[in-house]
Amino acid sequence: MSRRSYHDPLHGEIVLDRSVPAEAMVIDLIDAPAFQRLRRIRQLGPAFLTFHGAESSRFTHSIGVLHLARRALTHLERLQPDLAQHRGLVYGAALLHDVGHAPLSHSGEEMFGMHHESWSARLVKEQDDLSGPLEHWAPGTAAAVAELLEHGRAPHPAAKALVSSQLDCDRLDYLRRDSYSTGTSYGQLDLDRLIAALTLAPDGQLALHPRGRTAVEHYLVVRSLMYSSVYNHRLNVVCNWLLQQIVVQARRLSPGELFADAVMERWIWHSEGLDTSTYLANDDLRTGYHLLRWRDEGPPQLQELCGRLLERRLLQATDVRGLDRGQRLEVLALAQRLARNAGLDPELCCGLRERRSTGYSPYIGGLRLWDGQQLQALEQVSALVESLSHPQELAWVMHPREIRDELRQQLPQAGPHP
Repeated sequence: MSRRSYHDPLHGEIVLDRSVPAEAMVIDLIDAPAFQRLRRIRQLGPAFLTFHGAESSRFTHSIGVLHLARRALTHLERLQPDLAQHRGLVYGAALLHDVGHAPLSHSGEEMFGMHHESWSARLVKEQDDLSGPLEHWAPGTAAAVAELLEHGRAPHPAAKALVSSQLDCDRLDYLRRDSYSTGTSYGQLDLDRLIAALTLAPDGQLALHPRGRTAVEHYLVVRSLMYSSVYNHRLNVVCNWLLQQIVVQARRLSPGELFADAVMERWIWHSEGLDTSTYLANDDLRTGYHLLRWRDEGPPQLQELCGRLLERRLLQATDVRGLDRGQRLEVLALAQRLARNAGLDPELCCGLRERRSTGYSPYIGGLRLWDGQQLQALEQVSALVESLSHPQELAWVMHPREIRDELRQQLPQAGPHP
């Protein structure tokens, strides 16, 4: 068939037409086994243990990003027709931006120490089922897509911005999709107005017409709320820590002491030398199967960690962001002592996680307004956006439920915020 439809819960019917060369390329990329693997990679990793509807895949998200990139590029081509020559680059990069994700998405990156951007670029260059359709579109496209995915460089700044910027099609899709799947109500972005407001500044960079200012302010507020309520939810932090500790414990053992098939053996003990076929062979199904086997047959420390995750016997997380670094370490030491007194192994149930979260970074490709006469930085004309640019420090001490009350009774008084 020359036409193909994807019925998306957010975007409605997404139609690809093989008679259009760039869309024929996209269809071939979608059919590639390397891309079909994304059906078996959860978009939000273990977040389904916190938000029971968070079951969507990287495949679904990637189709959505392609759809938005096609809409945005079609709009920009009306302003600058020669952007059409970059269509293969934009479509390819939009579709394949997540093809290198490890199992469980970002959680898997923390587990195994991978970076999906570099793996996406490597797969685009080395996998014939990905490089072939790109090169058929135009010689050099595979290398250009890899360069954009890994290093954020492209021959036209607008092509780069649609795939990698503070208002790229990736973010526009995942904020709305993740809000939908988690049951939160923040992500009702005005995509029509955002896309209609896209324009090109005199330097060729992507900009926004002032009529889209309210829509982009809303988008940035949504992003801030999604990070605080979903991506940095305390139970997501706990699940990620448990997954990371599982791999830490597994790597302390030798292959003869722990069940692992040939693929997982390479991922656990030889991850620095993975080839692309072994990388692609791991997904949520294979990793999940090993977690089950380790819970049932593994050494005690892995049985404990995998059981906590699979049976949702999760640790608690106490917010210690108001304490300075020394006080946080004191709370961690206290949790470890209380856990040991309760007959628990503190190494398996106590930890400290810290991170900084910034809703908007004006100095890293900040958004600009262009009305045809005046170019202005968004934060200079919007007090709301300026307020979102201040970083927020987050910190939790993880501990077992059994010591929660005693731990919280002994928390030190908050010191000066670091």
